Amino acid sequence: MKLEKITFCPDGDEPVDFFVLEQTKISGVNYILVTDFEDGDGEALILKDMSAENEPESLYQIVSDDNELQAVAGVFEDLLEDVKFV
Repeated sequence: MKLEKITFCPDGDEPVDFFVLEQTKISGVNYILVTDFEDGDGEALILKDMSAENEPESLYQIVSDDNELQAVAGVFEDLLEDVKFV
């Protein structure tokens, strides 16, 4: 399966590429599950779309709140049978 590659441009840092494993919307908020490697095991991050509704570019932030992270990780585990967060 070919994964969609997206490039993030953190303020003042070099661009970073990630591969999108899955996306979901919870209570009107978009979340994406990304990894740094297309094949094999890599580090996964859950990102939250923080952009306004009609903005041309998305603004994502790493989910760091423990309760929100656990809830969203549970949804991604249900969507992707072979993914388990530790």
